[in-house]
Amino acid sequence: MARVTVEDCIDKVENRFDLVLLASHRARMISSGSQITVDRDNDKNPVVALREIAEETISPGDLKEDLIHSLQKYVEVDEPEAESVPLIGASAERVDADDTEIAVDRMTEEELLKGLEGLTPPEAPPDVPEIDEDE
Repeated sequence: MARVTVEDCIDKVENRFDLVLLASHRARMISSGSQITVDRDNDKNPVVALREIAEETISPGDLKEDLIHSLQKYVEVDEPEAESVPLIGASAERVDADDTEIAVDRMTEEELLKGLEGLTPPEAPPDVPEIDEDE
């Protein structure tokens, strides 16, 4: 077979940039020990990868999925939902996990002032003699 060109592969992968990404990914896979599906004919790995794509011995869709998977840093894993756990201090009554209502106590301004008047101020620290920097 003569040297493979982009025109041989463009009907398999429409976008030339995608073709370059897929062929380079496949060439890296071959370099890391993946089995080739065509005869090598003393060709380098990028040419072998292009020939595999042109002869459709490897699926461009599968190659694209493998490329995407290799570039992912975070893979979302479906985990089972946690069971509902009763809240601490909820005695005798069951609290549902879906219960998101929060009770808020309201205080008037007068009640706040009365509460503040009942507070005692913190104790003052003992007097520390000041040091003059001029001496």
